[in-house]
Amino acid sequence: MPRSGAEARRRLQQAALELYREHGFDQTTTAEIAARAGVNERTFFRHFPDKREVLFDGEADLRAALMEAVAEAPDGLQPLDVLLCAFRRAGRILEDNRPFSEPRLQVIAKTPALRERELAKAASLTEAVADALRARGVPERLAGLAAQTGWAAFHHAAQAWIDDPSRSLEAHLSRAFDDLRTLSATMSPAQAAAESGGGRA
Repeated sequence: MPRSGAEARRRLQQAALELYREHGFDQTTTAEIAARAGVNERTFFRHFPDKREVLFDGEADLRAALMEAVAEAPDGLQPLDVLLCAFRRAGRILEDNRPFSEPRLQVIAKTPALRERELAKAASLTEAVADALRARGVPERLAGLAAQTGWAAFHHAAQAWIDDPSRSLEAHLSRAFDDLRTLSATMSPAQAAAESGGGRA
């Protein structure tokens, strides 16, 4: 029996992840998770409101890290560079907990109910990041767009990190943001055609 609330919480998370991988999210019950963790079902509900939330327990820490990193980024940086600083800090949270982060992302990717919850969480975090950018003086419209674009790049980098663990998450993140800059600097098809002489006279 776990001796502390924190230990019970950790064991419930680990038990849920194991059972979701073994039997699938839909086939796993909260009673089974509690039994695997060595606690009763009432203890499960003291820590988590439902079986989806077990895999999203770190949201508050992630939000705090992102908000703090945006606020503390050096003055004079462009919004995307501010976000790169912030997501690097958030990435370290994932890297430090890779034994849980990696299978968690895999379970979410193949479970519609969890993907739906992840989208809702992502929307909330994105809005929090946009608010942090606005607090730095980034205009309303640009703050929202930067936050959404930055979150997409972070998500892309996290998936690349899962697929290619030979490189660090920070390396994948830097590459994703470099790719964003490349995309924004690329000429439109019409411009490219005109430059190459392919446009109509």
